[in-house]
Amino acid sequence: MIAIVGPTAVGKSELALHLAQHFPLEIISADSRQVYRYMDIGTNKPSLAERARVPHHIIDVVDPDQDFSLATYHRLALEALTAIQQKGKLPLLVGGSGLYVWSLAEGWSIPQVPPDREMRRRLEARAEQEDGRSLHSELEGIDPAAAAKISPRNIRRVVRALEIYYATGQPPSQLQRKEEPGFPVLVIGLTQERSQLYRRIDGRADKMVQRGLIEEVQHLLRKGYSPLLPSMSGIGYKQIVQFLRGEMTLPEAVDKIRHETHRLARHQYAWFRLSDSRIRWFDVTETKERASIVALDEIKGLIEGFIS
Repeated sequence: MIAIVGPTAVGKSELALHLAQHFPLEIISADSRQVYRYMDIGTNKPSLAERARVPHHIIDVVDPDQDFSLATYHRLALEALTAIQQKGKLPLLVGGSGLYVWSLAEGWSIPQVPPDREMRRRLEARAEQEDGRSLHSELEGIDPAAAAKISPRNIRRVVRALEIYYATGQPPSQLQRKEEPGFPVLVIGLTQERSQLYRRIDGRADKMVQRGLIEEVQHLLRKGYSPLLPSMSGIGYKQIVQFLRGEMTLPEAVDKIRHETHRLARHQYAWFRLSDSRIRWFDVTETKERASIVALDEIKGLIEGFIS
């Protein structure tokens, strides 16, 4: 398996499509938002033409009001990996979700615990009433190792860890083991000078609005999808809902989308560190002399050596 990782808007999907011209591969999405149907523009999904040209997996697999967890992703991704490998093709994992990427690259064992909606409602209500830190303190008492890896501000992950504990009676960290995945893995990282990356992010936010992000959100609301759904909390959707409610102007909403996406990029660099020796990094910063200094020939040579 090959994975292409890096911050949002750096050009991972473009590289994947370019590599598909040279290698018999199929793409597995590692994006936590592209799994939702009807949410295309705000998640920057590959177009139907691109998906027709190169098979993509784990895109449009659930409706916006359906639960989707790391365990669900892991199961679907392993199924896709096996199917692609049985065809004699190369699985290419592409995306910026660190949990999704490393769960496959490091061979995580994910507890297949179905969501308990009633328990989630109770825990989320407690988080609102008592402050989310009380739930995190409870998790620390049950499973210090799991609590150490989850920010107290990430209520969703804290709730999920407690849900796993109460369903199984075992600390989540004991159920989430790492084992060799059983096949070689090559992780390619794309990085870019930060100010240039931010300009790309800002330009993409403008293009999303031009392409119809407002209309896409209106369509979702008309279909009855609540703005409170986890799927609708994603960057772009939340801000456009606020604009439609009159809580901010459109320029303010777009500025907020840019700001939150900058923050996402910084968060992704925490998952995919430039110092991580497991990742072969390539700088795609554009200069006056060259449109991009990414060594495509070097990447292709790296892959050829990896699969030979």
